[in-house]
Amino acid sequence: MNFVLQNLRLKELVAIVQENKKFYEDFISFLESEGYSNIRQFIQEPLDDRAVETISRYLKRKSEVKLYDGILRPYSNSKAKWYFLAWLLRDAATQRLQPLLKSIPGKSHVERKAYLINEVRKFVAPLFPHDENWEWSAISEVMLARLEGSRRALKGTLFEQLVRRNIRNVISNHNFSLEVSNKEVRLHDETYDVQVTGARGSILFPVKTRETMGGGHALLFTRDIFKSILVAAENGYTCVPIVIAESWTGDLDALESETYIYIQANPNQIAEIEPVLSQELEKLVPLLAEIAEQSK
Repeated sequence: MNFVLQNLRLKELVAIVQENKKFYEDFISFLESEGYSNIRQFIQEPLDDRAVETISRYLKRKSEVKLYDGILRPYSNSKAKWYFLAWLLRDAATQRLQPLLKSIPGKSHVERKAYLINEVRKFVAPLFPHDENWEWSAISEVMLARLEGSRRALKGTLFEQLVRRNIRNVISNHNFSLEVSNKEVRLHDETYDVQVTGARGSILFPVKTRETMGGGHALLFTRDIFKSILVAAENGYTCVPIVIAESWTGDLDALESETYIYIQANPNQIAEIEPVLSQELEKLVPLLAEIAEQSK
């Protein structure tokens, strides 16, 4: 495949952020119904009680407007509002705020969330005192950064499903008596995205994807692949790493695995990658036959 000069990830994310503008506009409509003329006026609210009540009503409010994650899947209504308020206040709902809820006062989950969001609001208010800090152009940049971070994990899950589906197709086409795991498998401190098990053993498939290969993360990416193979071998498993990267500089010949799949492509090219992946997995038929006690 040819190298992709365009930033496909950015193009996809910008399109998703634009879809999420409707959610932002819906929030403004809600604030107007609460007596606020704009977001900044709400952020600068001097009365704690009024702010907490407003946040509580928003968290409980049902809406048909969707907030989408980094691969265009809609969040649930409650999660969407929680995430949106955190992003609005330049914070991280899952990584930072969620653990804090355990020590926050309140009789219900909504009360604790409202209390915490209000505390964050009061802290953030003097840091962003201008109207333009709360307009769509500013919030869209925050949302873009948040979605980009979550998208990496979501894309990883997407490729797990892609590999799992295509392995099942190969197994079905050859009538092998093999079982494919429905979720990742943990072996000591390593995780393997797909496991195929037969009467005579198992094959572990770590699926590694990367859009760029520059900087220190490139070394960590390669080290992660080597470690996955090593831990599997030490525990008596066959390991077949699947690497999808546009410009991986790792030494394929140095891998402690006789079999591997390397697809030199940008992971955003899913439509182009899947047929290549299917062909590469078909080459594993002798290995699959071996653990299924069948000859090919």
